[in-house]
Amino acid sequence: MVKARASTLITATPQQVFEFIAVNFEQNYPRWSPEVKALEMLTPSPLRLGTQARQVRVDQGRQSNSIFGVTAFEPPTRVSFAEGNDQFRTDYQVDPLGGQTRLTFAFELRRMELYMRPFEKLIRVAIQDGAERVVRNIKSLIERETARQSSGQV
Repeated sequence: MVKARASTLITATPQQVFEFIAVNFEQNYPRWSPEVKALEMLTPSPLRLGTQARQVRVDQGRQSNSIFGVTAFEPPTRVSFAEGNDQFRTDYQVDPLGGQTRLTFAFELRRMELYMRPFEKLIRVAIQDGAERVVRNIKSLIERETARQSSGQV
């Protein structure tokens, strides 16, 4: 199993962060994770426990297709996803901290295919880099949109 965790402080309320990640998941997920080339919601909106989606991703030049579902939905603090065969899990934890919000993202690659094992060290580094990129992208998108809304631009 390979695990990665990254966190950041975002200048926004926990409700704004949770809404960006979970409530507007279909619209925003491909924005913060540009590796997502296609996303299809298999369950009608709104996002909730049990919601399922299908994604096509290209990571490190390798295309993958997967179906994943919501395994935890606790507004405004947490949303978690797991791939249908438990290949991977992701978790987004949202916590107030002063006038900001701490976002913690965790990723677990639950099973590594045999052909991937010789590259485990490289995979660990790539997954950690990916986790850090996710929180940076979410922070940047939320703060940019919050600033735009505050200045009256929409």
